Amino acid sequence: MPDAIIKVENLSKSYLIGHRRQESYAALRDVLSDGVRCFGRRLLHPLQSASQAAFNMGVEEFWALKDLNFEIKAGDRIGIIGRNGAGKSTLLKILSRITAPTSGRVTLKGRGASLLEVGTGFHPELTGRENIFLNGAILGMTRVEIKSKFDEIVAFAEVERFLDTPVKRYSSGMYVRLAFAVAAHLEPEILIVDEVLAVGDVQFQRKCLGKMEEVGREGRTVLFVSHNMSVVSTLCEKGILLDAGRVVAAESISVVVDRYAKQLIDCSSSKYIGEESEPGEPHITIAMVLDASGSPTQTVMSGDRVRFFMSVENMRRGLSLNFSIYNMGGFKIINFNTINVSPFDEISANGEFVCEVDELLLSEGSYRVAVALVEGGIIIQHVDTALIFDVCAAPLHGRQIVNANFGTNVIMHHRWSVPGCQME
Repeated sequence: MPDAIIKVENLSKSYLIGHRRQESYAALRDVLSDGVRCFGRRLLHPLQSASQAAFNMGVEEFWALKDLNFEIKAGDRIGIIGRNGAGKSTLLKILSRITAPTSGRVTLKGRGASLLEVGTGFHPELTGRENIFLNGAILGMTRVEIKSKFDEIVAFAEVERFLDTPVKRYSSGMYVRLAFAVAAHLEPEILIVDEVLAVGDVQFQRKCLGKMEEVGREGRTVLFVSHNMSVVSTLCEKGILLDAGRVVAAESISVVVDRYAKQLIDCSSSKYIGEESEPGEPHITIAMVLDASGSPTQTVMSGDRVRFFMSVENMRRGLSLNFSIYNMGGFKIINFNTINVSPFDEISANGEFVCEVDELLLSEGSYRVAVALVEGGIIIQHVDTALIFDVCAAPLHGRQIVNANFGTNVIMHHRWSVPGCQME
Protein backbone atom coordinates (compact mmCIF):
# COMPACT_ATOMS: atom_id res chain seq x y z
CA MET A 1 0.00 0.00 0.00
CA PRO A 2 1.53 3.39 -0.98
CA ASP A 3 2.68 5.75 1.76
CA ALA A 4 0.86 8.99 2.40
CA ILE A 5 2.14 11.77 0.14
CA ILE A 6 0.14 14.36 2.14
CA LYS A 7 -0.47 14.05 5.87
CA VAL A 8 -2.52 16.64 7.77
CA GLU A 9 -2.47 16.52 11.58
CA ASN A 10 -4.61 18.71 13.87
CA LEU A 11 -4.52 21.52 11.32
CA SER A 12 -6.14 24.83 12.31
CA LYS A 13 -6.08 28.31 10.84
CA SER A 14 -7.49 31.47 12.43
CA TYR A 15 -7.83 35.05 11.24
CA LEU A 16 -8.53 38.25 13.13
CA ILE A 17 -11.58 40.12 11.89
CA GLY A 18 -11.92 43.79 12.79
CA HIS A 19 -15.30 45.36 13.49
CA ARG A 20 -16.06 48.90 12.39
CA ARG A 21 -17.10 51.58 14.77
CA GLN A 22 -20.71 52.62 14.55
CA GLU A 23 -19.57 56.11 13.57
CA SER A 24 -18.95 56.78 9.88
CA TYR A 25 -15.39 57.91 10.69
CA ALA A 26 -12.90 57.97 13.54
CA ALA A 27 -11.61 61.28 14.79
CA LEU A 28 -7.91 61.78 15.49
CA ARG A 29 -8.57 61.82 19.25
CA ASP A 30 -10.19 58.33 18.94
CA VAL A 31 -7.18 56.94 17.11
CA LEU A 32 -4.77 58.41 19.68
CA SER A 33 -6.84 57.22 22.66
CA ASP A 34 -7.06 53.68 21.22
CA GLY A 35 -3.29 53.63 20.76
CA VAL A 36 -2.67 54.79 24.35
CA ARG A 37 -5.11 52.16 25.71
CA CYS A 38 -3.41 49.40 23.68
CA PHE A 39 0.05 50.49 24.89
CA GLY A 40 -1.20 50.59 28.47
CA ARG A 41 -2.64 47.07 28.26
CA ARG A 42 0.67 45.74 26.97
CA LEU A 43 2.51 47.32 29.91
CA LEU A 44 0.01 45.96 32.46
CA HIS A 45 -0.44 42.53 30.82
CA PRO A 46 2.80 41.67 28.98
CA LEU A 47 1.92 37.95 28.81
CA GLN A 48 -1.52 38.43 27.30
CA SER A 49 -1.95 36.56 24.00
CA ALA A 50 -2.56 38.37 20.72
CA SER A 51 -6.00 36.82 20.42
CA GLN A 52 -6.98 37.99 23.91
CA ALA A 53 -5.75 41.49 23.16
CA ALA A 54 -7.62 41.46 19.85
CA PHE A 55 -10.81 40.41 21.60
CA ASN A 56 -10.46 43.23 24.10
CA MET A 57 -9.93 45.73 21.25
CA GLY A 58 -13.12 44.63 19.46
CA VAL A 59 -11.48 42.25 16.97
CA GLU A 60 -13.03 38.82 16.47
CA GLU A 61 -10.99 35.64 16.05
CA PHE A 62 -12.37 33.56 13.16
CA TRP A 63 -11.35 29.92 12.68
CA ALA A 64 -11.33 29.12 8.96
CA LEU A 65 -10.07 25.58 9.69
CA LYS A 66 -10.32 23.66 12.94
CA ASP A 67 -8.56 20.39 13.86
CA LEU A 68 -8.32 18.78 10.41
CA ASN A 69 -6.84 15.27 10.18
CA PHE A 70 -6.52 13.21 6.99
CA GLU A 71 -4.04 11.43 4.74
CA ILE A 72 -3.77 11.32 0.94
CA LYS A 73 -1.92 8.53 -0.85
CA ALA A 74 0.27 8.93 -3.92
CA GLY A 75 -1.83 8.72 -7.08
CA ASP A 76 -5.11 9.67 -5.40
CA ARG A 77 -7.45 12.08 -7.18
CA ILE A 78 -9.26 13.94 -4.40
CA GLY A 79 -12.21 16.29 -4.76
CA ILE A 80 -12.49 18.85 -1.96
CA ILE A 81 -16.04 20.16 -1.78
CA GLY A 82 -18.22 22.25 0.51
CA ARG A 83 -20.32 25.39 0.58
CA ASN A 84 -18.84 28.88 0.30
CA GLY A 85 -16.86 29.69 3.44
CA ALA A 86 -16.30 26.04 4.35
CA GLY A 87 -12.50 26.48 4.29
CA LYS A 88 -11.60 24.89 0.95
CA SER A 89 -9.42 27.70 -0.40
CA THR A 90 -7.72 28.21 2.98
CA LEU A 91 -6.80 24.53 3.07
CA LEU A 92 -5.33 24.65 -0.43
CA LYS A 93 -3.29 27.76 0.42
CA ILE A 94 -1.78 25.97 3.41
CA LEU A 95 -1.05 22.83 1.35
CA SER A 96 0.55 25.08 -1.29
CA ARG A 97 2.67 26.78 1.41
CA ILE A 98 1.21 30.18 0.51
CA THR A 99 0.01 30.73 4.07
CA ALA A 100 1.07 29.15 7.37
CA PRO A 101 -1.28 27.29 9.73
CA THR A 102 -2.07 28.67 13.16
CA SER A 103 -1.53 25.24 14.69
CA GLY A 104 -1.04 21.66 13.56
CA ARG A 105 1.24 20.18 10.95
CA VAL A 106 1.22 19.38 7.22
CA THR A 107 3.69 16.90 5.71
CA LEU A 108 4.12 16.79 1.92
CA LYS A 109 6.41 14.37 0.13
CA GLY A 110 7.20 15.51 -3.38
CA ARG A 111 7.08 18.55 -5.59
CA GLY A 112 3.79 20.44 -5.71
CA ALA A 113 2.29 22.83 -8.26
CA SER A 114 -0.74 25.02 -7.50
CA LEU A 115 -3.31 26.96 -9.49
CA LEU A 116 -5.43 28.79 -6.94
CA GLU A 117 -6.49 32.20 -8.19
CA VAL A 118 -5.76 34.43 -11.17
CA GLY A 119 -2.48 36.23 -10.49
CA THR A 120 -0.93 33.64 -8.18
CA GLY A 121 2.61 32.55 -9.01
CA PHE A 122 3.39 34.87 -11.95
CA HIS A 123 5.33 38.12 -11.93
CA PRO A 124 3.21 40.68 -13.82
CA GLU A 125 6.20 42.56 -15.28
CA LEU A 126 7.77 39.43 -16.78
CA THR A 127 6.74 37.97 -20.13
CA GLY A 128 4.96 34.67 -20.54
CA ARG A 129 8.23 33.05 -21.61
CA GLU A 130 10.09 34.37 -18.56
CA ASN A 131 7.33 33.28 -16.19
CA ILE A 132 7.45 29.71 -17.52
CA PHE A 133 11.13 29.50 -16.61
CA LEU A 134 10.56 31.28 -13.28
CA ASN A 135 7.83 28.82 -12.26
CA GLY A 136 9.94 25.88 -13.30
CA ALA A 137 12.82 27.14 -11.18
CA ILE A 138 10.48 27.59 -8.19
CA LEU A 139 9.43 23.95 -8.62
CA GLY A 140 13.09 22.93 -8.49
CA MET A 141 13.51 22.05 -12.18
CA THR A 142 16.67 22.67 -14.16
CA ARG A 143 16.69 24.88 -17.24
CA VAL A 144 17.17 21.81 -19.42
CA GLU A 145 14.07 20.14 -17.93
CA ILE A 146 11.98 23.26 -18.47
CA LYS A 147 13.16 23.58 -22.09
CA SER A 148 12.13 19.99 -22.78
CA LYS A 149 8.54 20.85 -21.75
CA PHE A 150 8.46 24.40 -23.12
CA ASP A 151 6.85 23.67 -26.51
CA GLU A 152 4.15 21.49 -24.91
CA ILE A 153 3.28 24.25 -22.43
CA VAL A 154 3.00 26.92 -25.12
CA ALA A 155 0.91 24.71 -27.41
CA PHE A 156 -1.46 23.76 -24.59
CA ALA A 157 -1.91 27.37 -23.43
CA GLU A 158 -2.45 28.69 -26.99
CA VAL A 159 -0.58 31.93 -26.28
CA GLU A 160 2.18 31.73 -28.92
CA ARG A 161 1.52 35.25 -30.24
CA PHE A 162 1.79 36.78 -26.76
CA LEU A 163 4.68 34.76 -25.40
CA ASP A 164 7.01 37.77 -25.20
CA THR A 165 4.35 40.14 -23.81
CA PRO A 166 4.31 40.98 -20.07
CA VAL A 167 1.58 38.89 -18.45
CA LYS A 168 0.07 42.00 -16.83
CA ARG A 169 -1.39 42.69 -20.29
CA TYR A 170 -2.97 39.24 -20.57
CA SER A 171 -6.72 38.75 -20.24
CA SER A 172 -7.87 36.62 -17.31
CA GLY A 173 -8.53 33.74 -19.71
CA MET A 174 -5.01 33.90 -21.22
CA TYR A 175 -3.52 34.13 -17.74
CA VAL A 176 -5.33 31.02 -16.55
CA ARG A 177 -4.46 29.06 -19.69
CA LEU A 178 -0.76 29.71 -19.27
CA ALA A 179 -0.80 29.19 -15.50
CA PHE A 180 -2.55 25.82 -15.81
CA ALA A 181 -0.28 24.70 -18.64
CA VAL A 182 2.80 25.46 -16.54
CA ALA A 183 1.39 23.76 -13.42
CA ALA A 184 0.32 20.60 -15.26
CA HIS A 185 3.28 20.09 -17.62
CA LEU A 186 6.22 20.60 -15.27
CA GLU A 187 5.53 17.15 -13.79
CA PRO A 188 4.77 17.88 -10.13
CA GLU A 189 4.06 14.94 -7.84
CA ILE A 190 1.11 16.92 -6.43
CA LEU A 191 -1.18 19.10 -8.57
CA ILE A 192 -3.49 21.45 -6.61
CA VAL A 193 -6.26 23.22 -8.57
CA ASP A 194 -8.93 25.55 -7.21
CA GLU A 195 -12.05 26.55 -9.17
CA VAL A 196 -10.07 29.22 -11.01
CA LEU A 197 -10.71 27.17 -14.17
CA ALA A 198 -14.22 28.67 -14.25
CA VAL A 199 -12.62 31.85 -15.62
CA GLY A 200 -11.75 30.14 -18.90
CA ASP A 201 -14.05 29.19 -21.75
CA VAL A 202 -15.86 25.86 -21.83
CA GLN A 203 -13.55 24.32 -24.45
CA PHE A 204 -10.45 25.06 -22.38
CA GLN A 205 -12.10 23.77 -19.20
CA ARG A 206 -12.62 20.42 -20.91
CA LYS A 207 -9.02 20.46 -22.06
CA CYS A 208 -7.83 21.07 -18.49
CA LEU A 209 -9.98 18.31 -17.06
CA GLY A 210 -8.60 15.90 -19.64
CA LYS A 211 -5.06 16.87 -18.63
CA MET A 212 -5.84 16.36 -14.93
CA GLU A 213 -7.20 12.88 -15.70
CA GLU A 214 -3.97 12.15 -17.57
CA VAL A 215 -1.90 13.38 -14.62
CA GLY A 216 -3.86 11.07 -12.31
CA ARG A 217 -3.37 8.06 -14.57
CA GLU A 218 0.38 8.70 -14.47
CA GLY A 219 0.30 8.07 -10.71
CA ARG A 220 0.56 11.67 -9.58
CA THR A 221 -1.74 13.18 -6.95
CA VAL A 222 -4.48 15.66 -7.85
CA LEU A 223 -6.40 17.86 -5.39
CA PHE A 224 -9.34 19.56 -7.06
CA VAL A 225 -11.81 22.09 -5.61
CA SER A 226 -15.04 22.68 -7.52
CA HIS A 227 -18.76 23.27 -7.01
CA ASN A 228 -19.51 21.27 -10.15
CA MET A 229 -20.37 17.84 -8.75
CA SER A 230 -20.58 16.27 -12.20
CA VAL A 231 -16.96 17.21 -12.95
CA VAL A 232 -15.78 16.20 -9.47
CA SER A 233 -17.53 12.83 -9.74
CA THR A 234 -15.96 12.17 -13.14
CA LEU A 235 -12.42 13.28 -12.30
CA CYS A 236 -12.01 12.17 -8.67
CA GLU A 237 -12.11 8.81 -6.93
CA LYS A 238 -12.28 10.09 -3.35
CA GLY A 239 -13.65 13.21 -1.72
CA ILE A 240 -13.30 15.39 1.36
CA LEU A 241 -16.35 17.39 2.47
CA LEU A 242 -15.67 20.50 4.56
CA ASP A 243 -18.23 22.41 6.59
CA ALA A 244 -17.40 25.41 8.80
CA GLY A 245 -13.71 24.55 8.69
CA ARG A 246 -14.07 20.90 9.72
CA VAL A 247 -13.95 17.59 7.84
CA VAL A 248 -17.41 16.05 7.94
CA ALA A 249 -16.74 13.26 5.42
CA ALA A 250 -13.65 11.71 3.80
CA GLU A 251 -14.77 8.70 1.75
CA SER A 252 -15.46 7.63 -1.82
CA ILE A 253 -16.50 10.51 -4.07
CA SER A 254 -20.04 9.14 -4.52
CA VAL A 255 -20.65 9.07 -0.75
CA VAL A 256 -19.19 12.55 -0.25
CA VAL A 257 -21.21 14.06 -3.13
CA ASP A 258 -24.37 12.52 -1.69
CA ARG A 259 -23.63 14.04 1.73
CA TYR A 260 -23.02 17.43 0.10
CA ALA A 261 -26.29 17.21 -1.86
CA LYS A 262 -28.24 16.52 1.34
CA GLN A 263 -26.45 19.44 2.99
CA LEU A 264 -27.53 21.75 0.15
CA ILE A 265 -31.15 20.61 0.40
CA ASP A 266 -31.19 21.26 4.15
CA CYS A 267 -29.94 24.83 3.56
CA SER A 268 -31.83 25.52 0.34
CA SER A 269 -33.87 28.62 -0.40
CA SER A 270 -36.56 29.38 -2.95
CA LYS A 271 -34.92 32.72 -3.76
CA TYR A 272 -31.37 33.81 -4.60
CA ILE A 273 -30.26 37.30 -3.55
CA GLY A 274 -26.95 38.29 -5.13
CA GLU A 275 -24.05 39.80 -3.25
CA GLU A 276 -22.72 43.27 -3.97
CA SER A 277 -20.35 43.59 -6.91
CA GLU A 278 -17.98 46.22 -8.26
CA PRO A 279 -19.81 49.48 -9.13
CA GLY A 280 -21.09 49.42 -12.70
CA GLU A 281 -20.30 45.73 -13.25
CA PRO A 282 -23.12 43.48 -14.51
CA HIS A 283 -24.27 40.87 -12.02
CA ILE A 284 -27.28 38.72 -11.25
CA THR A 285 -29.15 40.10 -8.26
CA ILE A 286 -32.23 37.87 -7.95
CA ALA A 287 -33.26 34.40 -9.14
CA MET A 288 -36.54 32.64 -8.33
CA VAL A 289 -38.68 29.71 -9.43
CA LEU A 290 -42.27 30.82 -10.09
CA ASP A 291 -45.34 28.66 -10.55
CA ALA A 292 -47.88 29.13 -13.34
CA SER A 293 -49.58 31.95 -11.43
CA GLY A 294 -46.30 33.83 -10.98
CA SER A 295 -45.83 33.11 -7.27
CA PRO A 296 -42.42 32.04 -5.88
CA THR A 297 -42.30 28.32 -5.14
CA GLN A 298 -39.87 25.60 -4.19
CA THR A 299 -42.04 22.64 -5.23
CA VAL A 300 -43.49 21.99 -8.69
CA MET A 301 -45.28 19.08 -10.35
CA SER A 302 -43.84 17.07 -13.22
CA GLY A 303 -45.28 18.47 -16.43
CA ASP A 304 -46.33 21.78 -14.89
CA ARG A 305 -45.70 25.18 -16.47
CA VAL A 306 -42.83 26.83 -14.61
CA ARG A 307 -41.15 30.22 -14.86
CA PHE A 308 -37.56 31.03 -13.95
CA PHE A 309 -37.21 34.69 -13.03
CA MET A 310 -33.86 36.52 -12.99
CA SER A 311 -32.89 40.12 -12.40
CA VAL A 312 -29.60 41.44 -13.80
CA GLU A 313 -28.08 44.75 -12.78
CA ASN A 314 -26.00 46.74 -15.30
CA MET A 315 -26.96 44.47 -18.18
CA ARG A 316 -25.16 45.48 -21.38
CA ARG A 317 -25.13 44.56 -25.03
CA GLY A 318 -23.20 41.40 -25.82
CA LEU A 319 -23.98 39.65 -22.53
CA SER A 320 -26.00 36.47 -22.43
CA LEU A 321 -27.87 35.08 -19.45
CA ASN A 322 -27.52 31.37 -18.84
CA PHE A 323 -28.97 28.91 -16.35
CA SER A 324 -28.70 25.15 -16.02
CA ILE A 325 -30.68 22.54 -14.11
CA TYR A 326 -28.70 19.74 -12.42
CA ASN A 327 -29.85 16.71 -10.50
CA MET A 328 -28.41 16.32 -7.01
CA GLY A 329 -25.85 13.86 -8.31
CA GLY A 330 -24.27 16.76 -10.16
CA PHE A 331 -25.32 15.82 -13.71
CA LYS A 332 -26.56 18.59 -15.96
CA ILE A 333 -30.09 17.91 -17.16
CA ILE A 334 -30.73 20.90 -19.41
CA ASN A 335 -29.37 24.35 -20.18
CA PHE A 336 -31.21 27.56 -21.14
CA ASN A 337 -29.63 30.77 -22.45
CA THR A 338 -30.55 34.02 -24.17
CA ILE A 339 -28.08 33.80 -27.06
CA ASN A 340 -29.71 34.99 -30.30
CA VAL A 341 -33.00 35.72 -28.53
CA SER A 342 -34.40 39.18 -29.34
CA PRO A 343 -34.58 41.76 -27.76
CA PHE A 344 -31.64 40.82 -25.52
CA ASP A 345 -29.06 42.15 -27.98
CA GLU A 346 -30.41 45.67 -27.50
CA ILE A 347 -30.60 45.69 -23.70
CA SER A 348 -28.03 47.85 -21.92
CA ALA A 349 -29.75 48.85 -18.67
CA ASN A 350 -30.88 46.86 -15.65
CA GLY A 351 -33.30 44.12 -16.64
CA GLU A 352 -35.71 41.49 -15.42
CA PHE A 353 -35.91 38.29 -17.44
CA VAL A 354 -38.32 35.39 -17.39
CA CYS A 355 -37.81 31.97 -18.97
CA GLU A 356 -41.14 30.16 -19.17
CA VAL A 357 -41.10 26.37 -19.57
CA ASP A 358 -44.41 25.03 -20.84
CA GLU A 359 -43.92 21.54 -19.40
CA LEU A 360 -41.20 20.78 -16.87
CA LEU A 361 -40.56 17.19 -17.90
CA LEU A 362 -38.45 16.03 -14.96
CA SER A 363 -38.84 12.98 -12.79
CA GLU A 364 -39.51 13.20 -9.07
CA GLY A 365 -36.62 14.51 -6.97
CA SER A 366 -34.60 17.57 -6.02
CA TYR A 367 -32.79 19.77 -8.57
CA ARG A 368 -30.20 22.53 -8.41
CA VAL A 369 -30.18 25.67 -10.58
CA ALA A 370 -26.87 27.31 -11.55
CA VAL A 371 -26.97 30.78 -13.16
CA ALA A 372 -24.31 32.65 -15.11
CA LEU A 373 -23.55 35.74 -17.17
CA VAL A 374 -21.41 35.12 -20.25
CA GLU A 375 -19.62 37.58 -22.51
CA GLY A 376 -17.67 36.53 -25.60
CA GLY A 377 -17.61 32.91 -24.47
CA ILE A 378 -16.10 33.88 -21.09
CA ILE A 379 -18.05 33.42 -17.85
CA ILE A 380 -18.00 36.72 -15.95
CA GLN A 381 -20.32 35.65 -13.13
CA HIS A 382 -21.31 32.16 -12.05
CA VAL A 383 -23.53 31.14 -9.14
CA ASP A 384 -23.24 27.38 -8.82
CA THR A 385 -26.19 26.85 -6.47
CA ALA A 386 -28.56 29.76 -6.85
CA LEU A 387 -31.71 27.72 -6.18
CA ILE A 388 -32.84 24.24 -5.24
CA PHE A 389 -36.37 23.10 -6.07
CA ASP A 390 -38.31 19.85 -5.72
CA VAL A 391 -40.32 18.07 -8.39
CA CYS A 392 -43.29 15.93 -7.36
CA ALA A 393 -44.61 13.10 -9.51
CA ALA A 394 -47.83 13.68 -11.43
CA PRO A 395 -49.71 11.64 -14.08
CA LEU A 396 -48.78 12.89 -17.55
CA HIS A 397 -51.35 10.93 -19.58
CA GLY A 398 -48.93 8.55 -21.22
CA ARG A 399 -46.09 11.03 -21.90
CA GLN A 400 -42.65 9.76 -21.01
CA ILE A 401 -40.54 11.46 -18.34
CA VAL A 402 -36.80 11.43 -18.97
CA ASN A 403 -35.02 9.73 -16.07
CA ALA A 404 -32.84 12.56 -14.77
CA ASN A 405 -30.77 10.21 -12.60
CA PHE A 406 -28.74 9.25 -15.66
CA GLY A 407 -27.93 12.82 -16.65
CA THR A 408 -29.76 12.55 -19.98
CA ASN A 409 -30.13 15.79 -21.93
CA VAL A 410 -33.74 16.79 -22.52
CA ILE A 411 -35.44 19.42 -24.65
CA MET A 412 -38.27 21.50 -23.25
CA HIS A 413 -40.37 24.06 -25.07
CA HIS A 414 -39.70 27.42 -23.46
CA ARG A 415 -39.98 31.16 -24.12
CA TRP A 416 -37.86 34.07 -22.90
CA SER A 417 -39.49 37.39 -22.15
CA VAL A 418 -38.47 40.79 -20.84
CA PRO A 419 -41.19 42.55 -18.82
CA GLY A 420 -42.05 45.82 -20.53
CA CYS A 421 -40.39 44.91 -23.87
CA GLN A 422 -42.08 43.70 -27.04
CA MET A 423 -40.67 40.36 -28.24
CA GLU A 424 -40.30 39.74 -31.96
